[in-house]
Amino acid sequence: MALLDRIKSPADLKGLSVEQLAELAADIREDIIAVVSANGGHLASSLGVVELTLALHHVYDTPKDKLVWDVGHQAYAHKLLTGRRDRFRTLRQQDGLSGFPKRSESEYDTFDVGHSSTSISAAVGMAVARDVKGEDYRVAAIIGDGSMTAGLAFEGLNQAGHLKKDLVVILNDNEMSISTNVGALSGYLSRIITGERAEKFKRDTESFLKRIPRFGERALKVASKAEESIKGLFAPGMLFEEMGFNYVGPVDGHDLEMLVDTLTDVRSRKGPVLVHVLTKKGMGYEPAEDNPTAFHGTPPFDVESGSTAKSSGVTYTGVFGDALVELAKADESIIAISAAMPEGTGLSKFASEIPGRFFDVGIAEQHGVTFAAGLAASGLKPVTAIYSTFLQRSYDQVVHDVCMQKLPVVFAMDRAGVVGEDGETHQGLFDVSYLRHIPNLVFMAPKDENELRNMLYTGFKLGCPVALRYPRGKGEGVALDPEFSEVPVGRAELLADGSDLVIIALGNTVSPSLKAAETLAAKGYSVGVVNARFVKPLDTELILSLARNVKRIMTVEENMLAGGFGSAVLEALDDAGMRHVPVRRLGVPDEYVLQGTQAQIRKRLGLDAEGIAASALEFMDKGAASAQASNIRSLAG
Repeated sequence: MALLDRIKSPADLKGLSVEQLAELAADIREDIIAVVSANGGHLASSLGVVELTLALHHVYDTPKDKLVWDVGHQAYAHKLLTGRRDRFRTLRQQDGLSGFPKRSESEYDTFDVGHSSTSISAAVGMAVARDVKGEDYRVAAIIGDGSMTAGLAFEGLNQAGHLKKDLVVILNDNEMSISTNVGALSGYLSRIITGERAEKFKRDTESFLKRIPRFGERALKVASKAEESIKGLFAPGMLFEEMGFNYVGPVDGHDLEMLVDTLTDVRSRKGPVLVHVLTKKGMGYEPAEDNPTAFHGTPPFDVESGSTAKSSGVTYTGVFGDALVELAKADESIIAISAAMPEGTGLSKFASEIPGRFFDVGIAEQHGVTFAAGLAASGLKPVTAIYSTFLQRSYDQVVHDVCMQKLPVVFAMDRAGVVGEDGETHQGLFDVSYLRHIPNLVFMAPKDENELRNMLYTGFKLGCPVALRYPRGKGEGVALDPEFSEVPVGRAELLADGSDLVIIALGNTVSPSLKAAETLAAKGYSVGVVNARFVKPLDTELILSLARNVKRIMTVEENMLAGGFGSAVLEALDDAGMRHVPVRRLGVPDEYVLQGTQAQIRKRLGLDAEGIAASALEFMDKGAASAQASNIRSLAG
């Protein structure tokens, strides 16, 4: 019987020895690897914090004490220890466990997360609430060094240092976020102190520590991992001490005895404390240790080899990345910007082939957008490739720093629409609503990967802010034009005529709308399909023409219905005084969309071909029934 089988809650950890905790760590890693290899998920980050998670729940009195996980993709061990092992195999599946901490899922999850760098601010709020209410519990935020590249983390540190509340911040330093960390802070955390005085200090301190039995050898072991012997033991603390924190560390994040001793000590300290913990991403699974970036967020894989199934077909992300490299080689003013995700956004090829014009700003979307604005104000053509869900974090910069000044920045929004297993924190279902009302912005969405290439090319030609949304996953499999061509701005594309109904579809909903139209044609209905192409400027001329000649209009989009593309069509009809035209909007209702496969979610929302056809059929039949009833009333009159 595995030791993990006996753990029903963190209370069961209290009486365990360090040796038993180490045995438990092996059991936890085995469970995590087994489930993630089957379901996909965030592997390397969760494997790296197994010992830290055990030590935290061993020392802290959870759930009374509050553990606030940053991002949350490293919280799989936390889920296993807090009464969810029996459901762990449902991780990231429809109706299963979320891949991130979720308050509605467990009392041990103190804050819903999924986006980076929120833990310190939330923990400060909890510490203040504790003191205002006169309660007695401890608060600890666990944040990765990658998340510390975001300004929000420092805003939280700044207030925590000012308020002097009892609070522990644990800096999990694995020298990575998703990709390898960048920026001055990352360099600071791992910088080697140089110079004669530093070397003398190192030698003297090493000599002193070696004379201390047991502790000295452990301290030297940790210090060597921090960079170069004892030098790394002191350099990082200066920054946090200046911000009002009592700095402790670095601590070996895989040494359970040291972790338990350290956390036991800091738990009772007064004021803000920062514990600097050194961990290895992917710890305990060699393929993940060797390639932590690939195993940050991984699809299902073979445990023995670490290999994943080869994906057939090109992806929108890959087509975007290739097209951008091709365009940038012909135009030296094009600059590519990533916010810590060059691999995920398809910019790795650009970074490799044109490194002088590639910039990774870290997990700092706000800075990335204003940085792009500065580049554009100086005559360059920046493209910021950021997931739709993460561009939300820089909304003010889009409005104030880019669009207000009409600067030619291209926002390449990958993962727009339904994303899948990462759930509500990652679905790209808001960008149409939060961008389409901003002046000076041109907003496009391609129906396929070839149109994506041409829209990107068009975006660089316009000399104004451009938003380009495209989905996660495979393209439609269409042939790519050998040459780029401009897409006529504000012009939709009529793909099929129809008299009973016209479907105006946006982006990747065009293909299922065409399939739905074919299904309806077999039932005797005449259904037209329009590829909208532009959210803004909207092709009002075509929409009004169709409204005069068809019985009803249906819009389809993978975005929230509130303020979305369908709303734009309704506004156009209202402005033209054509309120009598029946319109049905298909999209996402007023709710957050939970995890599942993309296919499952689209089916659930009625945004697959079958769902679109069913909605259209019900809309037309309802309209016909209403017209028939009206005729009967007229005859009766």
